[in-house]
Amino acid sequence: MRILVTGASGFAGSELIPRLLADGHQVRALGRDPGRVRDALQRTRTDEQLPEPEVLRGDALSGEGLERALEGAQVAYYLIHSMERPREPVSGPFPERERIAADTFAAAAARAGVARIVYLGGLQGQDDVPASRHLGSREAVAGILLDAVSDSVALRASIVIAARSRSFRLLVHLIERLPVLTLPAWRDFRTQPIDGRDIIEMLAAAATADVGGRSLDAAGDEVLSYGEMLSRIADAMLINRPSLGLGVSVTALTARLAAAIAGEDPDLVLPLMEGLQRDLLAGEDRADEALGVELHSFDSAVEHALYEWETCERLAAR
Repeated sequence: MRILVTGASGFAGSELIPRLLADGHQVRALGRDPGRVRDALQRTRTDEQLPEPEVLRGDALSGEGLERALEGAQVAYYLIHSMERPREPVSGPFPERERIAADTFAAAAARAGVARIVYLGGLQGQDDVPASRHLGSREAVAGILLDAVSDSVALRASIVIAARSRSFRLLVHLIERLPVLTLPAWRDFRTQPIDGRDIIEMLAAAATADVGGRSLDAAGDEVLSYGEMLSRIADAMLINRPSLGLGVSVTALTARLAAAIAGEDPDLVLPLMEGLQRDLLAGEDRADEALGVELHSFDSAVEHALYEWETCERLAAR
């Protein structure tokens, strides 16, 4: 099967591509910077016998390179987000950029005759609290893609535990660099973090599984508060960090402070933290059951992610 993977320099795309190649698929990798894509794929390449994917330059926001990339593709993975600062001349708030990119890609995929788009979005939760800008935008993108190609599949995940996952890296850097974990009110909200290995298995299975037209919740088995997650990650890192709970969230301020401490882009951290204002738990339509994926435990996920991290970067107190 010929498959296109967008966002190929990111965690999910670069880990997924060798998995698809191992399954015998012909893979094209699309990114705005082909050099970054090749560097990312070099880091994830563990089997020298696998064929090389075709690497192409393209941009879903502008439409550059999409026609060539989608030509002959039967499945296309949409692993793109637009939360970080845009490159000129495209500007505007990230939900608008995400809508434009999704509309552009969906239309190009439909014209090319793509049979299925596989999308990785965000877990929405089950309560009556309105979704954050980030999560609302992710759900809107899923709707655009599924409307354009009816047999498409959307996976919804919360925090992905992996060495190159931006949300996990943010948590690790906060634990490393804060002598006291000062946690706003969102520390008590709960979610279901998932092992990065399980996400890759789900994404790979979604290419051919009989799950077309569905949105599936890609969640781990354990329900944990954000405070509990931080405590258990700190234990795995062999770091003793006292915690101090605050009675307020002050999201804009804490997000910019967290970004500065962790060395991250505030435009990425703020939308992520806005999504921590309610429980984000899986519903009944679970991806692991629909796709036949056996889940790793949270502690196993953390240990594996930290081990992978240490193969290329120093990690404090390990």
